[in-house]
Amino acid sequence: MKRKIWIVGVLFFLMPWIAGQEKKWTLEDCINYAVANNIGLQRQRLQTETAETNYLKSKMDLLPSLNLGSDARVGFGRSVDPVTNLITFKQNLSNSYSLNTNLQLFSGFATLNTISASKFLLKAGLESEKVARNSLIVDILGQYYQVLYARGLEEAAKLQLDLSEKQHYRIVKMVENGREALSRQYEMESQVSADRLAYTVARNSANQAVTLMKQMLQLEPREEFDIQLPDLKNMPVPDRSFNIDSVFNVAINTLPRLKAIEFELKALEKQISAAKGGIMPNLSVGGAVYTGYYKVVSEDAGIQPSFSDQIKNNNSQAVYLSLGIPIFNNFVNGRNIKIAKIRKSDAELRLEQERNSLYTEIENACLDYNRGKDEFLAAKSNNEFNIRSFDAVEKKFEAGLVDVTDYSAAKTTLYRAETEALRTKLQLLVRRLTISFYTTGEYENLIFN
Repeated sequence: MKRKIWIVGVLFFLMPWIAGQEKKWTLEDCINYAVANNIGLQRQRLQTETAETNYLKSKMDLLPSLNLGSDARVGFGRSVDPVTNLITFKQNLSNSYSLNTNLQLFSGFATLNTISASKFLLKAGLESEKVARNSLIVDILGQYYQVLYARGLEEAAKLQLDLSEKQHYRIVKMVENGREALSRQYEMESQVSADRLAYTVARNSANQAVTLMKQMLQLEPREEFDIQLPDLKNMPVPDRSFNIDSVFNVAINTLPRLKAIEFELKALEKQISAAKGGIMPNLSVGGAVYTGYYKVVSEDAGIQPSFSDQIKNNNSQAVYLSLGIPIFNNFVNGRNIKIAKIRKSDAELRLEQERNSLYTEIENACLDYNRGKDEFLAAKSNNEFNIRSFDAVEKKFEAGLVDVTDYSAAKTTLYRAETEALRTKLQLLVRRLTISFYTTGEYENLIFN
């Protein structure tokens, strides 16, 4: 018993430490969670299930229908005796049963065309689901790199603060030894205060970026959340160029956003054919089985056949062949055909518009990547130069050859160079993933492999 109490006590004291060791989320964790739990994506899946159900229903329309019916009736006053076919005024009780079936033999191929249309609409729904999923992944990917950039700015601001605090500590010691004037200590304290403010602002901005990512994932407000940061300095930047036409030629045959409209266009072509079937003759065959029970409810009714005998003896069957030739139906079929053609024309225009929009996006993405690569190389070179320059200024400052103003200016220039190198690098990585997505249509292969 004492041992159990001891274990519970240890766990109680360790709980805060365990909570503090909560796993941080990687980019893959964020994407997998969003794909599995995003409400908008779940609603899109329900639309796909609806299309799948409609496809199944269209195939079931090829099968014959089968229906069983029954009714019970109590008659008062004037009625017809079904046994003698004579008029009677006696109270009676009747009960009938029927079983009928119907099969559509020909309907202008409307059923077959409807099946094909439903099949293409299902394929379009699956592609639309991919579009919604990829759009969600794009948003998460963009916000993830916003978090990386904000954390990078926070880290750079912290380094600036550390440098200032280190120099402030050195100058304080020198002032205490009488080797520096008190005014220089005040100048350095002002610089430390400014750097601490900049770090606070950068930290708050980074926390806000993480909060936006948490909200995008639709996590509970009280749930702890933070991003697992990769090694930004060692993130590889590929050195390559992209040809606009080559990327576009692959994209038009790959991206689900185009496939969805293409499948919808094929479905509309079948819907036009199905609508035209409404102006053609239709032929159906069917059959029915009827039986019933009749009883006069009166004292002088005499002996009447039993329920089982009547059900057996009153049995009748029928087979029928039905032909319908549409002549005039208030322009219903004509309207359906015209509406289907209008929808097809609209889908063709949407497909052309989407292709033009895609080409513009790819053109801008390729040009931005090629320009961004030059900017990154220039920013990287500039950062390396400023690192060497600041090291030289820092040594002069420690030797008393430059004042706090020059030191502060060199440190600010270094900070800007570091943040610009980070911005251009992350921007280039995002643009590369965007272009690679245009050529694959799937983000899993780009991020997880």
